[in-house]
Amino acid sequence: MFSRQALLRSARTVAPQRAFLGQTRAFAAPAASERVQPPVALFGLDGTYATALTSSLEPTAKGLAALGNVIQKDAKLVTILQAPTLSAADKSAVVAELQKNAGASGETVKNFLATLAENNRLALLPGVCTKFSELMSAARGEVEMVVTSAQPLDNRTLSRLEAAVSKSSYVGAGKKLKVKNTVNPDIVGGLVVEVGDRTIDLSVSSKLAKMNKLLTDTL
Repeated sequence: MFSRQALLRSARTVAPQRAFLGQTRAFAAPAASERVQPPVALFGLDGTYATALTSSLEPTAKGLAALGNVIQKDAKLVTILQAPTLSAADKSAVVAELQKNAGASGETVKNFLATLAENNRLALLPGVCTKFSELMSAARGEVEMVVTSAQPLDNRTLSRLEAAVSKSSYVGAGKKLKVKNTVNPDIVGGLVVEVGDRTIDLSVSSKLAKMNKLLTDTL
């Protein structure tokens, strides 16, 4: 998707970038009464960029989510973003390709990508997408539940888990669960459920480890 030939072809057709904004200011300029207060504090350079994008949450969320999906699906893209020797033409081409493949047409996202390119910080893009997702979850009152299983779980099983955990003390009043299933064959079987900062380990590997410890201590 992001071959060097494609980058160079795009570079010749990309219009000169507008003056880039300061790296810590908002990337859009709504009226003062419309400014959005970040729902959570984020740290690190990628957190600073993510926070600067909160001037227009919902429209920006769509663009950042699309960019995150593009990055996840294209392993070569991460390598390109991390390349320290990209020329100005290459960076312009990368930004153009990102906008095209992610459908990121909003001015906020365009300015954000241009600013990363100007400051040689395109490598921060994956981290910014992740941290902005955290901001959106907080703004929407979502609590992430990560269910780790040895094999992918079907939607019916995930829905049953979501319904059960939603009624528990693990989720605060008025909060919504955001369910994510990750696969880790090392747990052998069973589940590991993480809700916020709490972990429920019901994996076979955990049970085997406890059994081995019990046998070792007994002997």
